Amino acid sequence: MNFRIRLIVIFGALFFVLAGCNKKTVTKILKSKDVEYKLGMAEQYYANKKYSKAQLIYEDLFPLLRNDTRFEDLYFKYAYCAFYQKDYMNAENLFKGFLDAFPKSQRASDVDFMRAYCFFKQSPKVELDQSATQKAIGFMQAHLNNYPESPKQAEAKKIIEECYDKLEEKDFKSAELYYNIGSYRAAAITFTNLLNRYPESKRADQYKLMIIKAYYEYALMSIEEKQKERYEKVVEEYYDFVDRFPESKHLKDAEKYFNLSKNNLNAIKHEQTNKKS
Repeated sequence: MNFRIRLIVIFGALFFVLAGCNKKTVTKILKSKDVEYKLGMAEQYYANKKYSKAQLIYEDLFPLLRNDTRFEDLYFKYAYCAFYQKDYMNAENLFKGFLDAFPKSQRASDVDFMRAYCFFKQSPKVELDQSATQKAIGFMQAHLNNYPESPKQAEAKKIIEECYDKLEEKDFKSAELYYNIGSYRAAAITFTNLLNRYPESKRADQYKLMIIKAYYEYALMSIEEKQKERYEKVVEEYYDFVDRFPESKHLKDAEKYFNLSKNNLNAIKHEQTNKKS
């Protein structure tokens, strides 16, 4: 066995010995009937950021210190143990429990923010269900309303903005998907809803362009009897585009679909005139 392999074996064995010792140490603490000793060890573990160990001891102390003046501090740190271990669902429940138990605590503002922040931390990728994101917005807004002097005001506003950006991106991807698979009417409606929901978005003119494009493609693939009214819809959306976004960088693209629609409407009108004559 060479020296490097021997070192790996030695350190591996040492790791398992130490892990076993640590486990035995916590077990020994939990078996102790000395409340002050337990609390002291829990505080020591918490201060050293060994949150899983602190959490076990705090949990064991819950029924023993429930009527003690130190219970508020214990509960506060117990909730943070879950948060620091990224157990955000449990942490949110614990922060809620703290607020229910100590509504007038000096820590209430901090805990209220952390409860909302737990929902933000549970917010998934854009493609997934955004219930947690919506809850984060609701609870962060409630924090702003309930604690107008909160030192977390600026951070809460920033998080709300990030959450709205994520919801907007999800809606955009849904609308874009409809367009990409050729469901043009659904795309036009979804982009319209998107624009109505986020009228001040920095991409608002892009959404309006997509509405025009989707309605144009929808008219193009329509049966002959329906094409006239659907090209007219494109023209209507173009005029609205010009009215709302006169300086848009997408103006030329929008104008292209307007001209195509006008040409097609003229062709339809010419054909109808010939049929009558």
